[in-house]
Amino acid sequence: MKPRIIFQLIAVLLLPLTISEAHAQTWAAHHPWRASDNSRLARQNYRISKGVQDGQLTHAQAHQLRADDHSIRTEERADASVNGSHLTPQEQRQISTQENANSSAIYGERH
Repeated sequence: MKPRIIFQLIAVLLLPLTISEAHAQTWAAHHPWRASDNSRLARQNYRISKGVQDGQLTHAQAHQLRADDHSIRTEERADASVNGSHLTPQEQRQISTQENANSSAIYGERH
């Protein structure tokens, strides 16, 4: 009987740790900033694809613009991994500034 009580006590003590860990993982996957950022990157990729289809962008230009988006995304992931799967407000502003610059570059290349 004692081993069962000890097992239950250990399970009760460890339960909050596993719940908070699971909550942190789902929070990171569904964080509003990530959803907004993913949507923005998808729109920019669409604009690049349309530029190639319309003949306004060469494949080399499209590749470079996508590479710029990819490097921004890589930086975002690295920053998030340091801060428990989320970005600080300063990092969000920095990422947003870089995405704004790349969006302007897409516009400039297409017009």
